[in-house]
Amino acid sequence: MSEPIFNIERVSYRYSDKYIGLRDINMRVEEGESLAILGANGSGKSTLLKILAGLAFPSQGKITALGRPLTPDALAGDFSCFFRSKLGFVFQEPDVQIFCPTVWDEIAFGPLQLDMPKDEVRQRVEDTLDMLGIKGLRDRQPHHLSGGEKKKVAIGSVLSLNPDILLLDEPTNGLDPRTQVWLFELLEGLRRFKKTIVMATHDLSIAEDLTDRVVVLNEEHTVVSHGRPAEILRDKDLLLRVNIIHEHTHRHGDITHIHSHGPFASHDEHDEKQT
Repeated sequence: MSEPIFNIERVSYRYSDKYIGLRDINMRVEEGESLAILGANGSGKSTLLKILAGLAFPSQGKITALGRPLTPDALAGDFSCFFRSKLGFVFQEPDVQIFCPTVWDEIAFGPLQLDMPKDEVRQRVEDTLDMLGIKGLRDRQPHHLSGGEKKKVAIGSVLSLNPDILLLDEPTNGLDPRTQVWLFELLEGLRRFKKTIVMATHDLSIAEDLTDRVVVLNEEHTVVSHGRPAEILRDKDLLLRVNIIHEHTHRHGDITHIHSHGPFASHDEHDEKQT
């Protein structure tokens, strides 16, 4: 078996050395795969993604990235520039990520930090604007854009680096249906280019349509299952147990209705039982 992009061994994380964020996580991310980290709000998905990005570090256990230990010391040395050039992180809320005066400046910022030649930076920005269909926004102030436009700019600020690894935290959060379709098509295109994609989400539709494998976290902040999307998403008991879907029961006369609710309709059920 080839060396994974990320290898997480017995990783735990505590906030302020007190509150548990992750507990005894073991996980691999293979080169070129698309992986969803599924779990309810508060299960530790975002924390795990930040650890993969080198934005947080385990309280216990170890992680390797691109064959090297991912530690504060490693990211203070020569490995940092190499690692940052290979990886892009898209935050759940684009306002956390965008800060430049114009959209053009926002998308140029990353390549400029890597000391790319000015001509190459300009070409990358133009190519990214064109690919995302946002050339008309080039001179706009990012904080004056709509939520979907901000998300596109945040993604563009990452894609202009042409990273091999893309980490996305709740990528469909706050997007209208049209922008969700745009995002799905973009991610499908990146999969065809064999980018390594890791998404933290509780949106089952993105796991079903756009990933090769799913890792499931429970509300005790540990991995309880992993496998192919079809296998995981057929396991209704698992999804109920980790609080990704829920059921409620109500009556109409002598009929009892049991509804399973999930983030997308194809996995909802409607059972009727005579009492």
